[in-house]
Amino acid sequence: MTVARAKLVAPGDSRFSLAAAGLDDWRLDGIEPVSGDVGSLVAQAGGGPDVLIYVHGFKQTFETAALDAAHLSDGIRFRGQTMVFSWPSKAGLFDYAYDRDSAMWSRDGFERVLQSVVTSSSAGRVHIVAHSMGTMLTLESLRQLYARSGDAVAGRIGAVVFAAPDIDMDVFSSSINRIGPLSRKITVIAATNDRALALSGQLAGGMTRVGAAEKTAIEGLGVRVVDASEAGWGVINHDLFLSNAEVRQVIRRSIDTVAA
Repeated sequence: MTVARAKLVAPGDSRFSLAAAGLDDWRLDGIEPVSGDVGSLVAQAGGGPDVLIYVHGFKQTFETAALDAAHLSDGIRFRGQTMVFSWPSKAGLFDYAYDRDSAMWSRDGFERVLQSVVTSSSAGRVHIVAHSMGTMLTLESLRQLYARSGDAVAGRIGAVVFAAPDIDMDVFSSSINRIGPLSRKITVIAATNDRALALSGQLAGGMTRVGAAEKTAIEGLGVRVVDASEAGWGVINHDLFLSNAEVRQVIRRSIDTVAA
């Protein structure tokens, strides 16, 4: 596992800039490897005490994950430190099985990251936003973290948002029953018209994914649910947490509710 600091350049804010014309965007300007662990990186960084960790989904590179994390943090006006946990996706359209195994392989690494951040004296609450296949990795890491440390870490975990979770309903139910009070911090953003998850369900033998299930079915598992079906007017509707302002506000409110 490599720890690094990514330098990002924000789009211009002038009304005559490329950004105003929709032609400019965040860009990655450089990557600086950092010695030490994640806890030391948190201690060195500026910003507020809370930490937002973004975990990407299927078919992503480190660069696209870092840019999505910037979009997310900026879109919800997060006042703290933003991190991205980049697991080794092959970033190919037909590499779903490879990415799924790779995500599961990364759960020990993400558990170590969470353990390092929640035990850092420099960090406040740790908020997590995981997308698609990254939600499966996140849930497994939280399960391991809670099994190892129990309620001692639960208070340091803030909002946990699963955006379009690519997880089987039965697997999800089994896992949230094993993470104690952490399950009450979970918010699921689902959309029944998420066509990416419809395809994922077909690949899984016709099993409905949590992110494409009906709201009442997910609520029956004891977590908060936001049905974003009406918010998606695109063809795929799989990245509403980045593309839709109302969905981003759901994430903001989830963080604010935990902090209150």
